[in-house]
Amino acid sequence: MANLEAGVSTDKVTAMIRRESDHYTQRNPTSQRFAREAASHWHNGVPMHWMLDWSTPFPLFVADASGSTLTDVDGHKYDDFCLGDTGSMFGHSPAPVAAAIAEQARHGLTYMLPTEDVVEVGKLLTAKFGLPYWQVATTATDANRFVIRWCRGITKRNKILVFHGCYHGSCDDTFVRLKDGKPIHRPGLIGQVYDLTTHTKVVEFNDLPALETALKDRDVACVITEPALTNIGMVLPQPGYLEGLRQLTRKYGTLLVIDETHTISTGYGGYTRTHRLEPDFLTIGKPIAGGIPCSVYGCTAEMAAKMKEAETASGPGYSGMGTTLSANAMALKAMRANLEQVMTLAAYEHMLPLSERLARGIEAEIRKRNVPWHVSNVGARAEFVCAPERPRNGTEAQAAMHHKVELAIHLYLLNRGIIIAPFHNMTLVCPATTAAQVDHLIASVGACIDELQN
Repeated sequence: MANLEAGVSTDKVTAMIRRESDHYTQRNPTSQRFAREAASHWHNGVPMHWMLDWSTPFPLFVADASGSTLTDVDGHKYDDFCLGDTGSMFGHSPAPVAAAIAEQARHGLTYMLPTEDVVEVGKLLTAKFGLPYWQVATTATDANRFVIRWCRGITKRNKILVFHGCYHGSCDDTFVRLKDGKPIHRPGLIGQVYDLTTHTKVVEFNDLPALETALKDRDVACVITEPALTNIGMVLPQPGYLEGLRQLTRKYGTLLVIDETHTISTGYGGYTRTHRLEPDFLTIGKPIAGGIPCSVYGCTAEMAAKMKEAETASGPGYSGMGTTLSANAMALKAMRANLEQVMTLAAYEHMLPLSERLARGIEAEIRKRNVPWHVSNVGARAEFVCAPERPRNGTEAQAAMHHKVELAIHLYLLNRGIIIAPFHNMTLVCPATTAAQVDHLIASVGACIDELQN
């Protein structure tokens, strides 16, 4: 009897990886040449090490991207369901954003002073997400870092709380995980010289009793969370969990920060507006300016008043928040175009049913072949997981990962003109995605399973 992993033959997984790696190398000679030349000047051959996290023998070099299609330097076109891992969630170079960038480029890129766009972007953010006051940063990491600082300043508490398996960019305070029930530094963390667990508590998502235990000492300034975990794999909130989270944070005087950087895919106004959450602070990163580096954080009127109090108490000097390029003129112009003309209700009305078609279609292919896999989706974001049950927390999501199987799937899809997120089997659809592209992905997943089954 063949050895099985995640319901498919391990021998066939190994054979597929070998075969598809060879095929990738043969069909991408220009990318291979560029990778060889880049290795002379870039650490590990790439300008940002995440570019090595794909399943390929060497990086795929891109020549062009538009809408939902990406073209590599060897001329191959791909249906792109990764979309820059959310950075291009509304498509590559949306026409209104591209036009806004070209227009602003003639008038200066950054000058550390506000423009007319500031007035309009503030109105748009409030109308779209519901919070009355906003600030702009450059990345979601910055936005989360600054909000954590504000929460500590407001509450006069040192600690924060995160959930096992969370992702909030490269914000230092959030790099804490659980191992055997005890907090540890996230594996792989480099150069961390002080113990993050002294100021960060960590519990499992969907566990209200553990959350209450962690908050009882009233030393936690804020809980920062995604409404659904998305980076360790997709972990959806159990019924009543987010309501219980809000009740407990209020009970113990802890502020609630919702990070919508990924879950903005849920619907118009993100998960927060769709499900009527009531955060004290809201952060949004990658897609907010159509792919230009930019992020925002919003707060309630009560928090804005407390921020002023904290500023007064702190006195003059540097707050530790803000960077020179934050809220630059180019980012504001792009964000205005994106909010006005791209991130619209009509866009979501296209994306959501198409993502549902994708999720249910892959689910049908899985069921037809009787493999122990499942599909989860949050709005325009879907994930097929090589495990039978939907995880309830980060530990279960971690246990559901089958890296060799996922590697084989990613290579198989890539060689057939389909890109999905490199870290797991996550997909996004954008306003430019077509039903034909979705059906191509569904059929290709089915064909891949056929080849992996014994």
